[in-house]
Formats: sequence, C-alpha cells, structure tokens
Amino acid sequence: MFCVVSLVPSPPVLVPELGGAAGASADGAVAALRTAVLSAAGELAGPVTRWVVVGVNGTNRLVGSDSVGTFRGFGADVRVSLSGSDDKGGVGHSAAASTAGTHPSGTAGTGVATADPDLPLPILIGGWLRARTAPEVIAQGRLIAADATADECLALGRDLRAELDSAPENYGVLVVGDGAATLTVKSPGYFDERAEATQAEIDRVLTAGDRAALAALDSGLCAELSVHGRAAYQVLAGLFAADAIDPAVETLYAAAPFGVAYHVSVWRPGAAR
Repeated sequence: MFCVVSLVPSPPVLVPELGGAAGASADGAVAALRTAVLSAAGELAGPVTRWVVVGVNGTNRLVGSDSVGTFRGFGADVRVSLSGSDDKGGVGHSAAASTAGTHPSGTAGTGVATADPDLPLPILIGGWLRARTAPEVIAQGRLIAADATADECLALGRDLRAELDSAPENYGVLVVGDGAATLTVKSPGYFDERAEATQAEIDRVLTAGDRAALAALDSGLCAELSVHGRAAYQVLAGLFAADAIDPAVETLYAAAPFGVAYHVSVWRPGAAR
C-alpha cells in the first residue's frame, strides 16, 4: 500500500565524507539542508517496509534492490546499497549485486559485492538515506529520462501509484530532484535572469502540492534553466493524480545555498489531513 512521499535534492555534500571541511563540520547551510533531508527521509521509516527511489537519469531505468554503489566518483569511496544493514558505507550480506537485474559478481570469494561505480546519483542518495534513517527497509529505483515528456512522467507516477496501492507491503516513495541551477553567476549553469521567478513558482506549487501546476511545468524552459528535477517533480504529480484532492504537504526546506535550488518536503494523500 502506498503511504507517503518524501521529496529531497541530490547534492553530494549531504554525505559528510564528500563535503570537505564544510561537509565534515556540517556548519550553516550544509547542516540545515542535511537536517531537513534526514528528517524527510525519516518519514519513510516506521510502518513503511519498502521504498521506491524515483530520480532523473539519461534514460529510463529500473534499479533492483540488490544494487550496490559508491560515491567514489564524487570524491570518496562511500559505499551504499538498497538493501542490507550496514550504515557506515560498507555492504551488508544481503546486498548481493552490483547492478539491477544481475546476480552476485565480483565478490572474489569475500561475500562482499562489487560496487557499481556508475550507479546514478539519485540512487546513491537514496541508498545513503535508507541506511541512515530506515536500514531495515528494502528499496528499489525507478529512473526516468531527463527529456521525458510531461505525459510520460505523469503516466509513470500514475502507474507506480496503482502498483503500490495493490501491494501487500507498506511503501514509501523517495523522490530525488534538484531545482534551478542558474540562479547566480556561481551556479553550475551560470546565471539566467529567468531562473529566480521560475524557481519561486516551482517552490510555490511544490509547497501547495499543486498537481496541475506541476504537470504544466514548461519542460523546455526547465531544461534551459537547468531544473534537473523537472521530470521527477512531474512523476510526483502523477503519484497523486488519482486522488480527489491535492496532497497534504509539509515543506521542511526551500533555499539555494550553493546556487542550486533545493526543496525538501513530505507528501501524504489528502485524506490524511
């Protein structure tokens, strides 16, 4: 049964080992962001026993619960898995494969699975949060292409909701996506004068749980403004499309401390008001 969604961003600085001095000390903006993200992910613990991690990728992709990855490409070999019990970056014995849909490989007789160095960032973030907030949970990944149309994103969300509603286990969904990366001259996408107003509207509709407005996001404009989470946001809208009323949303964070907009919130079906 579908229960709850948490929406989080994907900056690697969330992981203390990756943030250098700022990440290690967790001062200021990093501490506030990390606290909000961990709090949101914590809402997927408790009675929830399964997660689906939804994020954006180059192509559509399913990621199995036996997947193991590493943040090595982001500066430190912090290992994460979508199942297993280790929360220190290692791999529990139940995390047995390096990529979705494969059997254990590369274990060299040690029983420790080889980490996939190319596991996409949303899945790595999902695995890291799972280990720290709900290590008993088993997760899987659903990635959607960055250039997917609004209709494709909404359909994925609707189909996923129907699938989870019919499941005997209690499911939470972790949606991983970033906002505009063109808000300042120091932003990864440099500065675009349209970004501030566009991001303000995105934050408004995310805070309101406005499904119709999320569905209507301009994919072309979002691409120009490096709103990398656009497709994930529209999958989120699809997850709640069948409900009679908009979801109940608790926004925990909305800011752009590093020139990229990050939004953290918890979404529940409107009947939960």
